[in-house]
Amino acid sequence: MGKKAAKKAPQRSQSTPAVTGEIPVVGARENCPCGSGRRYKACHGREASHAVQELVHRPFEGLAGEADWVALRELVPAATVPLTLAAGVAEGANGEVPSVTLATVLPLAWPALRRQDGSILLGLQTQSASGDLSRDLADALELALAVEPGSPVPARRTVPGGRRLQDLLDTTAAFEPAVHTGFEFWLEDAETATGEVAASLERANASAIPTEKLTGVDSAYWCGTPDKNHLRWVMTVPEEQLLDALARLTAAEQSALGPDTRLVGSFRAHGLTVPVWDLPVGMTATDCEKPAAEFAERLAAVLADPAPLTADERRTRANLVNRQVTLN
Repeated sequence: MGKKAAKKAPQRSQSTPAVTGEIPVVGARENCPCGSGRRYKACHGREASHAVQELVHRPFEGLAGEADWVALRELVPAATVPLTLAAGVAEGANGEVPSVTLATVLPLAWPALRRQDGSILLGLQTQSASGDLSRDLADALELALAVEPGSPVPARRTVPGGRRLQDLLDTTAAFEPAVHTGFEFWLEDAETATGEVAASLERANASAIPTEKLTGVDSAYWCGTPDKNHLRWVMTVPEEQLLDALARLTAAEQSALGPDTRLVGSFRAHGLTVPVWDLPVGMTATDCEKPAAEFAERLAAVLADPAPLTADERRTRANLVNRQVTLN
């Protein structure tokens, strides 16, 4: 008996209609706007998905105050910083832009807010959609420039290939955070807030951990909690080099900031390392100024030491690494 010829499965056409211009971003299960008849996630969405997975480890690199950008993103509840747009960026704005201010967080987690007078608040503690926080923030800023005054900027998926903060901001302008005790900066006149707005402001203020920025060293922030206080210090020294230096100081019992203080470990955030100290409840931010400055001198000295770590220093370093926490 002869064998029956195997039936061939019908082949699906792999051709995609020719399109011109940028393909809009749509939902993963929607038909792709290119007209292929396939779902977006199986067509041009693949490129967008790949872009989301490409994480930029130091999104604020190249901006003035990189360490403070990281601190305000991850550690500080309420703070603002005036930003200076690069030349020509505001030329296509929807009306005049009196000022642009970076804010740690905005009401309802808005990415940005265009106030009635045309000024812009840009929210830093928002969800990153593209894997490049700088690109997401730049997208929100560009939307804020385009919307009508008096409008919030809604969250959206960032289109791959857009501009970054480094393209929109004057990277030579000083970056000087002002830390606040509450979120009254949300409103042009907080005293007149009523109803839901006033309730939201009250809830946000109640949840904010008291935080102060040290003035004598860069990017160090004191915070107070009921059980103990902490100093969290964002440093731009390369991680491996910094861990060696912290191990040397800890092994030599020179890493503390005074009696009853202790270097307890570090965070890793946006490509930078953040050493953390436990402090007694009675130790204020002002009390930290002198010991922090003295620690900075000790740190600079050991960073310049080219000698290899001793066995004791290597054990200390391993302990520090084991207690390191990655925030993102």
